[in-house]
Amino acid sequence: MTESKRQQKFNKLLLKDLGEILQRESRNLFGNVFLTVTGVKITPDLSLARIYVSMMLVGEKGEMVDKLNAKKKEIRKLLGNKIGKQVRVVPDLFFMLDDSLEEADRLEDIFKKLDIPPPENQS
Repeated sequence: MTESKRQQKFNKLLLKDLGEILQRESRNLFGNVFLTVTGVKITPDLSLARIYVSMMLVGEKGEMVDKLNAKKKEIRKLLGNKIGKQVRVVPDLFFMLDDSLEEADRLEDIFKKLDIPPPENQS
């Protein structure tokens, strides 16, 4: 299902502003961690936003996602202060791990290990 123009606009707004908030506040909230917002998907009623994050300098990424979700009220408040004049309701946030880079690396390793014979010249 395709997203409406309103959803796309809201996604871009959340991506930009949440990225700035996490970049600025991640040290205060989580210590020495580098978080990047890689994507946002909002529901059609604009009430719930799934925030995809990638992270560096983190031992256990699943635990960090749990910490993000535990602090989502604080993050939502900071977001509300930033975008409160532009939106009627600040959506509920749900953080998810974006593991697309790790998955791409894994697939590339698999492809490198494949033994594919060169194509035969057909004359």
